[in-house]
Amino acid sequence: MSAQKAPTLHMIKLIVGCTSPEMLRDWVAVERHKGTAYVRTRTMPKRAEEIVQGGGSIYRVINGLIMCRQPIIGFDSYTRDDGHPGTLILVSDEVIPTQPRPMRPFQGWRYFKPEDAPPDLGQGAADLPDDGISSLPASLRNQLSELGLL
Repeated sequence: MSAQKAPTLHMIKLIVGCTSPEMLRDWVAVERHKGTAYVRTRTMPKRAEEIVQGGGSIYRVINGLIMCRQPIIGFDSYTRDDGHPGTLILVSDEVIPTQPRPMRPFQGWRYFKPEDAPPDLGQGAADLPDDGISSLPASLRNQLSELGLL
């Protein structure tokens, strides 16, 4: 009898200056640490091991919408430009689109429970409930989000 795998714990973080998952894919191809894509942050999550072992992802908020996720493969330390220690969230090159979901701005990163995470788009996307937001063009979603309507 095998033990059940614990529920996955995720993270969520805003992206500043990125307007789409496609742009994030371009960034991932360039921004590397020892050959691996990464996300910079100040603090190491206390639950880092749980996130990695559980197969967690970092969900990305772009212009007020959760739009994609990247699987987390590890964490590393680095020295920031100001001389203070920082953390690199090491992520897969894969940028997985999710069903868009509005998210208010917040500072830094947060833990993100699996039950709060939007489903992935793609395979099986036709079975997802249509909230109307996901069918809008990205540029219109961005404009509505900027106006505070999403």
